[in-house]
Amino acid sequence: MSARIFKRKIYQRLLQWKAENDGKSALLIEGARRVGKSTIVEEFAKNEYDSYLLIDFNQPRQGTVELFERYGHDIGLLTSNLSILYDVELRQRKSLVIFDEIQNYPKARALIKYLVADGRYDYIETGSLISLKENVKDITIPSEEEPVQMYPMDFEEWLWANGNENTMDLIREHFQTLEPFNDVVHSIILEKYRLYMITGGMPASVAAYLERHDIRDCEKVKRQIISLYKADMHKNLENGILTERIFESIPSRLSARTKVFRPGDAEKGELTENLQYQFDWLNEAKIVNLCLSNTDPNPAMNLNNNFRRFKTYLLDTGLLITLAFDTGIVDESVFVNLAKSDLSINEGMLFENMVAQELVSAGHRLYFHEFYLEHDRKNLCEVDFILVKKKRIIPVEVKSARSTKHKSLDRFMEKYSARLGKVYVIHSNDIQTDGRITYLPIYMASLL
Repeated sequence: MSARIFKRKIYQRLLQWKAENDGKSALLIEGARRVGKSTIVEEFAKNEYDSYLLIDFNQPRQGTVELFERYGHDIGLLTSNLSILYDVELRQRKSLVIFDEIQNYPKARALIKYLVADGRYDYIETGSLISLKENVKDITIPSEEEPVQMYPMDFEEWLWANGNENTMDLIREHFQTLEPFNDVVHSIILEKYRLYMITGGMPASVAAYLERHDIRDCEKVKRQIISLYKADMHKNLENGILTERIFESIPSRLSARTKVFRPGDAEKGELTENLQYQFDWLNEAKIVNLCLSNTDPNPAMNLNNNFRRFKTYLLDTGLLITLAFDTGIVDESVFVNLAKSDLSINEGMLFENMVAQELVSAGHRLYFHEFYLEHDRKNLCEVDFILVKKKRIIPVEVKSARSTKHKSLDRFMEKYSARLGKVYVIHSNDIQTDGRITYLPIYMASLL
């Protein structure tokens, strides 16, 4: 059975690069494993070029590395020999060369400068862990690279995969007008979004679900992906066990009252700074989305980050659900219970992870803010996310269906009223407005 090819938004970015670039730079597509990088790039190559040469450095064809070692100083000889080895006719300005999983052979990445200067073909690199020290050791990072991030499928891409082309357009219209849906339409969209949370946005998981519409099929795929990530941790790190513990602690920490990472979750008596490399690895692998504490929210957010306090979200909420269930296969009853907002795990945790995932996919960096009021030094207040737009800060609070209070947000609005732009609460109900606060349903999170 051939792999499903899903419509992805990054395809338009590839088209833009090809039209505007004309061979003057290479595209570097970064992202976690199994988000669909290789699939979309090969589909792009098939549709937009006369021919393409794909080198998978995870399993390169025998003789590939030898050709790079021998002819790296002569681009013409290198590309002609690769053309023979891979039995592909390369045509000047009409062919694409793909370096897949480029982190496994950094020397090929170092040659991008000269391959681009040669000008005969276009080049796209894909990979993860691109910036880790061991993957850039002894090479010069080519300035001719244009980095592009790729993420799991967002809600709109998931809807497209399910044959639904129009729902997100309707959601956008209501987001612009702040006109509530009727109860029936809201319930239908929310049910679709809850299913999206369970299947997740990893293409293989979505494809597995669409095959028979059985949750258990996509659950098996998600467990395979989690096992793959864990194997990578042990393969690439001296202390893979500690990294795996951090990874497995994410659901319990996100379900706790205080979601800030605590090193004791991974290793008793450990210090956060001693785990820096593990977090660097998880972050570079794009397995987690880190949300930094910001001590003084203002338009210049990077001036006030506290790198020792952060929250850790999983790249994909479907994977988070699977990781939370530790053993066994999540069956259809999970979806039934989630649709009723009666799941045995913390729904607020899922919503917050989902908002983080959608914001990152939309290009936002993640920040949160903790503060005390002058008259109350005992109770720590927290706002889940802080965005910046037009020199204004935009607080975003995430609430599950059972929680309607937002004392921290109210206090934040009082303290920083002069800096505020719009104020949002993300919840499971329909659109509402109450003074300065706009309440949005969870399926609008990506539109922030």
